[in-house]
Amino acid sequence: MTADTTSRNTPDRMDLPVGREPFHRMLVPLAIACFAGAFVTDLIYWQSVAVMWEMFSDWLLTVGMIIAGFAIIAFVIDVVGGKQIRLLTWPRAVGYVLAVLLSLVNTFVHTRDGYTAVVPTGLTLSTLVVVILLFTAWVDWALVTRRRVGAGT
Repeated sequence: MTADTTSRNTPDRMDLPVGREPFHRMLVPLAIACFAGAFVTDLIYWQSVAVMWEMFSDWLLTVGMIIAGFAIIAFVIDVVGGKQIRLLTWPRAVGYVLAVLLSLVNTFVHTRDGYTAVVPTGLTLSTLVVVILLFTAWVDWALVTRRRVGAGT
């Protein structure tokens, strides 16, 4: 006797809720984590002067920029594709774009050789990026809770 692998209870295909949420919302936190990680590794490099930490910062900034590029492309596709992007998203988008532009400058600063690649300019730019991202999150939180509209998109 053979086992029946096609049960009536099992669907023929996976019914996944595709297209409900904007795709860029999955990518943005990854880039933010990379930029925050670069800030932490810059701080460690400043205190230890171990070249390994400078290389970690370089890689985190590079990966963060790549993911940010994909997130920006996904955001444009979401907007053009007619996804519901609320007005409250624009303060977040402006802060994110400003942070990405500063991170791009920071990436170029980190291409220099030695201690001056991080201290003081790279560390200052990493700090500014983290402050902008925290301020943007605070503004978004304040707008969402004040208007009681739920989670921001």
